Amino acid sequence: MPLTVDDVDRFVASRPRLEAIAYRLLGSAAEAEDAVQETFLRWQAADVERIEVPEAWLTKVLTNLCLNQLTSARARRETYVGEWLPEPLLAGDPMLGPADTAEQRESVSYAVLTLMERLSPNERAVYVLREAFDCPHREIAEILDISEAASQQIFHRAKRHVADGKARTEIDEAAARRIVEEFLAAATSGRTEPLVRLLTADATSVGDGGGKIPARTKPFEGAMAVATFLRGLFRFGTATETLVGGRPEVHATVANGGPAIVAVLDGRVVGVMCLEVTPGGIVAVRNQINPDKLERATVRWAAGDHGEPLFQV
Repeated sequence: MPLTVDDVDRFVASRPRLEAIAYRLLGSAAEAEDAVQETFLRWQAADVERIEVPEAWLTKVLTNLCLNQLTSARARRETYVGEWLPEPLLAGDPMLGPADTAEQRESVSYAVLTLMERLSPNERAVYVLREAFDCPHREIAEILDISEAASQQIFHRAKRHVADGKARTEIDEAAARRIVEEFLAAATSGRTEPLVRLLTADATSVGDGGGKIPARTKPFEGAMAVATFLRGLFRFGTATETLVGGRPEVHATVANGGPAIVAVLDGRVVGVMCLEVTPGGIVAVRNQINPDKLERATVRWAAGDHGEPLFQV
């Protein structure tokens, strides 16, 4: 039976929530959109009149599609060139989903999305549904076909893995800009000492070029190693200019709720550098330069007015 207008409206009303769940589960906006579209096709083929709670049904279908995707993604990432990082989303992107609580905000932070790569598909699903969307364990158990007790155990285990022992600092947009400005001043000073002072002793730096843009295959570890790398990165030379295709403008921004630096060339986002901040300093610098993971950021960037860049390289 074809869907009625009301049936389509029910799906459209659920779509923002479904996209937010899928993005947290998959770490990719493009894959999240595909999963939500496949969920709509399942909705279209279902006997909708017999579905008592549409939102719960849609959540279950979407989650299981994402679990299948995560299982196949693990095999694909074994052949991925270099480090795999999530796709960053710029401030205001509706796919970031709810941000009313500290738990919701942290669940979509770039740091936590990266840490969730350590989790099994089931652990990731339980963590996202419980932490970000406050689903009761009874509902999660039905979605994943496990017991309620198992859901609780998986959640506590996943939360321990994601906690990582680091106390992260919640930052508003004004504070994020100040952090980025201070970071860029240190990075472009030509000296390592100002950067070392901003970093924690165990700081790391990693980049994702996806095999399309050269990026180091292993992270830099330790404040001095990271500072030395960053000093060279911001000493923009002819080779880098040729690689990027010009001299990008550099802006302070917010990505996934945290301070970030965005490099823009001719209206195209060519890099998003996310800074993970703890009370002790910057503990991680994650640089997304894979063009496939910057398409949505480019569209989002073009839709806003961002003022003058902090500097042009």
